[in-house]
Parts: sequence; structure tokens; C-alpha cells
Amino acid sequence: MHAYIFPGQGSQFTGMGLDLYEKSSLAQELFEQANAILGFSITDIMFEGTAEDLKQTKVTQPAIFLHSVVLAKVLGNSFKPDMVAGHSLGEFSALVANGTLNFEDGLKLVSQRALAMQKACELVPSTMAAVLGLEDAVVEKICASVDGVVVPANYNCPGQLVISGEVNAINIACEELKAAGARRALVLPVGGAFHSPLMEPAREELAAAIENTTFNTPICPIYQNVLPLAITNPLEVKKNLISQLTAPVRWTQSVQQMISDGATLFTEVGPGNVLQGLVKKINKDTETASATIETA
Repeated sequence: MHAYIFPGQGSQFTGMGLDLYEKSSLAQELFEQANAILGFSITDIMFEGTAEDLKQTKVTQPAIFLHSVVLAKVLGNSFKPDMVAGHSLGEFSALVANGTLNFEDGLKLVSQRALAMQKACELVPSTMAAVLGLEDAVVEKICASVDGVVVPANYNCPGQLVISGEVNAINIACEELKAAGARRALVLPVGGAFHSPLMEPAREELAAAIENTTFNTPICPIYQNVLPLAITNPLEVKKNLISQLTAPVRWTQSVQQMISDGATLFTEVGPGNVLQGLVKKINKDTETASATIETA
């Protein structure tokens, strides 16, 4: 069975999407539509902006979403997913790709999500840290023992977990994790605690927007970050998507479940190949690939 996976924040690069724009009239149409919906020329920033320009939250999230969704649409008839999943922001790309959301609604939600997260980040000094080389249970236990807000945020693959929370609590947790034998506990250059309780204001803001958006029955199941099971019921999808901002991304568990449900090939749709690397670390026997426009 063929699983399509969609990357999240951090996969952006200068010039992203330009090849699609140049090779496909459908891509041009979708990119121009996106500029109109967003009210600024995101294509100028994607195609010609600096890495610094692309790092603005209001740009990064829609840019990655657009790259993934436009690529999936340009693949046309060769895009035949048996199942989909997306890492954090990538879940929105996956939901447009499998028909749960239409293009315009997906882009609007991603844009609102980016701005709501930016606002939440400004309320409390917060950050994230990557923890390598420890069992999940050890990381969970140490996070629970630290004063202040610090929680597991991304279960990326065995031995790689990202934690999220208040700056002081993250710093204390990193010291304790290193003392417990972590190979690395490295604070990441992000200005907020994504997938933690500190995103509650953003979750509330986004919940209202999600509730007012039409979710259709998809062409195939999505394995969501919050509940890594095959989901096709639009109401369940909505509920899980609302929970996503304050709950951890259970990527390891999603991929394991997809494999046990029959996935043999994972194709990454969007910028970069980070997810392919994670899939291989979760199960080295799986086949991975990047979606390319040549297969359209």
C-alpha cells in the first residue's frame, strides 16, 4: 500500500516551488490564487526571498503547505494514496491532498494557524529542544518532574524526541536529560513552545476557524498526529486537528500504525526529505521516495 507523507515547519528553502511554477500551468494558477487569498505575494518570497524572509511564521507555514499541496495536485492521476499523514503543519497539506479540505479553506486555516501561533509565542518566553539517545519513557518522566511547563512535543523516531515549554523549564530539563544519559539535549532556534499547553490561546483561536470550515469525507484515511489511527470521519478529523496545537505529534506511532495497516512505500510530498529519514529510522525495511513532478 502507498502512503503519502507531508512535511512540517523547518523544510523551507530559498527558491522553493519555482520549478513547479515553471513546469506546470496548474501550479501557476494555484500559486496566483494563493497570492490573492493571502493578500500578499508569497510566491515572490518563496522563489526569491532570503532564508530570513522565509523564516517569518506568517510565510513559513503557508509556503510549506503550498509547496506540498501544489505538488500533490500537479501529480494528477499518478497521485493515488491509500493513506496519508502529515507532520504537524503537514497534517493540513495531507487533508487537502486527500480531499477533506479544499485548497482555499486549507490555505486560510494554515495562515490563521501561523498568526495565532505567533501571537501565543509572544505571551510567554518559550522554546523547544531536541533530545537524542534516550527512551521516550525516560524523557517523559524527567519532563514531568521539572517545575514549570515542559512536555514531550514531537515523537519523531525512536531515540529522537523534541520537548517544548517555558525557556527556564526547558533549560533545566536539558541538564537533567544529559545527566540521565542523553546523547544530546539541544535547544532549538524556535521562538515558541509548539505542541504544548502554552499554545492554548492559539488552539482556541484556531478551533473557531476549524469549526466554521467544511470538512468532506476523504478519498483515503489520514493518520493524525494526536491519534495515530486510520481516520475518515470528518467530525473526528476536526476534533483531532483542534487538539493538535497543544498535544504532541506522535509521528513514530503514526508510521508504525501505517506499516501495520499495510503501508510498504512512503512518498514524501513537499520540500526536503526529513520525513523519509524518520520513516527509515522507525522501520529500516520500508521503501521511501520523494514525489517529483516528472511522474506527473
